[in-house]
Amino acid sequence: MASRPCNRRRPGRIPVGMPTPADTPDDALRADRALADAVLAGAPGAFERLVRDYQGLCWHVIDRMVRHPDDTRELCQETFLRVHQALHQYRGESALKSWIAQVAYSIAKRHLEKKRIPIVEAQDDDGLSLAESVGDGFDLEAATSDDEAVALLHAAIERLPPMQRTLLTLYHLEEMPIGEISRVTGLAEGTIKSHLFRSRKQLRGLLEPTLGVFAA
Repeated sequence: MASRPCNRRRPGRIPVGMPTPADTPDDALRADRALADAVLAGAPGAFERLVRDYQGLCWHVIDRMVRHPDDTRELCQETFLRVHQALHQYRGESALKSWIAQVAYSIAKRHLEKKRIPIVEAQDDDGLSLAESVGDGFDLEAATSDDEAVALLHAAIERLPPMQRTLLTLYHLEEMPIGEISRVTGLAEGTIKSHLFRSRKQLRGLLEPTLGVFAA
């Protein structure tokens, strides 16, 4: 049902234009509500469309957490089963993308908890005062424009704890704003910014010896 998407776009560095009159946030929410209503009404092809539209998001969230393809595939299927069962709870007050990401995140988090795999690492307070430096306009790949550098960047991301990998994925790959990530994960916005700051700091340490990126 929710196999790994074969046409994944290259993450990062994707310009986001201003919404057009035909594509405002209100229009997007109405479209999400219409799709949810169609699924709930049993309209032919509606649920298949929902899966098709959001299977990439589901894979990104869960795979960044669990890092095991077979487990990810199974948990994606569980996610869409849960979505189908609980879709009547979606009120259309936030993006359907956020609601589905929240389901995927909670299922992946529970999976790690059952296996007693920590999703965050012990951290001190270094850098907390600089958490606000993570802004909505930060481009993770600004200094890594070629394919080899991008590959090194994503290899470095794989060495981060599950929580940080997931937050980076939501923020940079799925292009979710901090407030939306807060709704998905249940974390305070300041906590998310702190995690993102720490992730950047760790990535800097991993990449500078090879690429010299993120240098001041």
